[in-house]
Amino acid sequence: MHLYEALRRPLITEKSALLQAQGKYVFEVASEATKPQVTQAVEKAFKVKVTAVNMITVPGKTRRVGQRQLQRPSWRKAIVTLKPGDKIEIFENV
Repeated sequence: MHLYEALRRPLITEKSALLQAQGKYVFEVASEATKPQVTQAVEKAFKVKVTAVNMITVPGKTRRVGQRQLQRPSWRKAIVTLKPGDKIEIFENV
């Protein structure tokens, strides 16, 4: 897996906005991505120093379409903690 394939998109929610005050940023990542890959991808893409990465697998929800029940796919997110003083500018004006 290439380094830039590890990060899919930033997650911008109310909860992630509260985490930004603590220096933590939330990304949707590839399901095969590992913590070291996410660390390298964030450091290379945004030129910051990562101190910790927490990975969470979000289970897919069951949806109902007519009489059938369908399972939405599971996905992973990463909460990336940066060194104090570092910021990612893409999140600032959201």
